Amino acid sequence: LPHTDRLDYVQPLLNNTAYALSLEALAQIEVPQRAQEIRVLMMEVSRIMAHLIYLGTTAIDLGAVSMFFFTFTEREKAYDLLDAWSGHRMNNSYIRMGGVYADVDEAVAKSIEEWLRAFPAKIDEFEKLLTSNAIWNARNRDVGVLSAEDCFALSLTGPNLRGSGVEWDLRRKMPYSGYETYDFDVPVGSAGDCFDRYLVRIEEMRQSVLIALQALDRLKQSKGGDFLARDRRYVLPPKGRTHESMEELIFQFKVVTDMRLPKGSAYLGVESSKGELGFFIASDGTSDPLRCHVRAPGLMNVQAIPQLAQGRLLSDIMAIIGSLDFVMGEVDR
Repeated sequence: LPHTDRLDYVQPLLNNTAYALSLEALAQIEVPQRAQEIRVLMMEVSRIMAHLIYLGTTAIDLGAVSMFFFTFTEREKAYDLLDAWSGHRMNNSYIRMGGVYADVDEAVAKSIEEWLRAFPAKIDEFEKLLTSNAIWNARNRDVGVLSAEDCFALSLTGPNLRGSGVEWDLRRKMPYSGYETYDFDVPVGSAGDCFDRYLVRIEEMRQSVLIALQALDRLKQSKGGDFLARDRRYVLPPKGRTHESMEELIFQFKVVTDMRLPKGSAYLGVESSKGELGFFIASDGTSDPLRCHVRAPGLMNVQAIPQLAQGRLLSDIMAIIGSLDFVMGEVDR
């Protein structure tokens, strides 16, 4: 799991979850409802944080320096909340096979809720600064145009595909972690240019707030439920119990030194901030992993640059690269 943190390092909890889902599919582990709700909350907070990176860095590259500080101020608040929740600002490694590392701290959950409820007003401020701004429009409208067919040919997903008018979101089309039970909209564009991709991400942040607040409400109602599966073939027992029970100590030893997933393969994808992030894993039934391949959306997004650069000014490349949104840690894997 720590290796997955370093892929798209601006959204490590989404990476963790995608990997855990593939492991759980192969092992046929049922994740407790409470753990799924915590995962949804953490994934949507991560999505907001990733889109803030896109917005702040793209804006500063195009000359809107103040936007960088506004977006990173909000991201810094989220970092503090994740630090209090998971024990780490970055590279959280909070997700576990079978659930999550720890249950909700009520005080931190309250702080997250306060931040989420205040955040839509911040999005309004971002839009006041950019959406009708003449320079922002000139730098983004009709620049980097991708048709739906272009996206299909390049295997682009996520906001890049939705910006071209295709309503494809894995949370809706191939739901996981109970997303089919949440109420939210999937924003789409029409022109497929840098500006539409910007608008899609702006609206996605609003929708992430709605989803995260729903998850928080469910956590309040399900207080005290399991946050980690109890399948001792794959899930470590609570540390304290290993000091009291020989059986639990043996379970821990076996999981750490000789965990064997069933023979076979599995693939699960999640809707990350940049598109479909999936892990294909294969096992030969031994404790040695056979194969793990990462379907990294950032790698697909990079492939669009040569096509979109044709016939454009050098200054347009900054808008194009920013609008495609990728992190090189994920591209290199």
